[in-house]
Amino acid sequence: MSEGHVLVDAVEETCVLVGIITSAVTDEQAHEYLDELEFLAETAGATAVKRFTQKLPMANPRTFVGTGKLEEIREYIKEHGIELVIFDDELSPSQLRNIEKELECKILDRNILILDIFASRARTSHAKTQVELAQMQYMLPRLKRLWTHLERQKGGIGLRGPGESQIETDRRIIQTRIALLKEKLKEIDKQMAVQRGNRGQLVRVALVGYTNVGKSTMMNLLSKSEVFAENKLFATLDTTVRKVVIDNLPFLLTDTVGFIRKLPHQLVESFKSTLDEVREADLLIHVVDISHPNFEDQLHIVNETLAELDNKDKPMILVFNKIDAYQYNPENEKGANMTLEELKKTWMNRLPATKCVFISATNKENVEELRETMYSEIKRIFAIRYPFNNFLY
Repeated sequence: MSEGHVLVDAVEETCVLVGIITSAVTDEQAHEYLDELEFLAETAGATAVKRFTQKLPMANPRTFVGTGKLEEIREYIKEHGIELVIFDDELSPSQLRNIEKELECKILDRNILILDIFASRARTSHAKTQVELAQMQYMLPRLKRLWTHLERQKGGIGLRGPGESQIETDRRIIQTRIALLKEKLKEIDKQMAVQRGNRGQLVRVALVGYTNVGKSTMMNLLSKSEVFAENKLFATLDTTVRKVVIDNLPFLLTDTVGFIRKLPHQLVESFKSTLDEVREADLLIHVVDISHPNFEDQLHIVNETLAELDNKDKPMILVFNKIDAYQYNPENEKGANMTLEELKKTWMNRLPATKCVFISATNKENVEELRETMYSEIKRIFAIRYPFNNFLY
């Protein structure tokens, strides 16, 4: 992705958000999705000043929303001098072209916004390579819109059809770059596989969960290290592994990239090696932000993603984090209209008692209970792997 498409100067940018409400999505869900899109925009550095939604059976194949709604958006952005419009779904190359032509401003969809955030967050060579590959794969079918200025050239000796030849040249350059990046990733993946092999037979524990639920804060708490953590989406891209000892039991703890609803498939594909840390873990610690109004949806999305990675039968500890931020509001029809104790007696009560822990990583509440639960699970895995080794326990 060229620098022109990265939100490098987004600190001063204002934007509007656009989403549709289909038969499969309720009004409430649509607004929740736009809340998340606004948080993504904020993480990228843009400030959302207006939201547009429209009820449609399905997205308009030409302009995503109807022509009337598009006209309404065009009038608003011209009146308020807004140069960025963000759509809550992936736009096809033709939709992107048509919308840009109508609105005459910069258009981003959810996928490219996430890719831009990943590009700004990547620190290591591995993460940068993964993100660049995802960006190139996203850009390839959308090349044509970058050369619309050449399509306007008509007639004249030596000027016939330059746009098409330029697109073909660019397409070959990008395809070559994609092939090189894939080869580079293969080499890095081999190195990482060797690193994983060199870690010996220690039990591997992976922190998984939705983005911004507190995994890195928990990593710092348990490993007494300084992993970067902040209240933004995708603060952690690079996998971090630390050796941790609880009582006399050593194990490896891995902090992984957070999941999100509608994660671009290009990213899932290019981040396979990062997700290998999850695949090869012996125990998963699924961190959930219980203070989030839609934490059950987030939990479900992470479980679905884990199932796609063939991790559904792996032992797991559910850690409900941020109990300090949980707000009880009896008038709230949508979310926290019951106390934390009442909530624990609902579906959570049917979970195995030793697999469900409520903590506050920031305030260090119930951390000892978490350590004891982890110790019990890791000890069980050790006992299966080394049945005659009584030295550890």
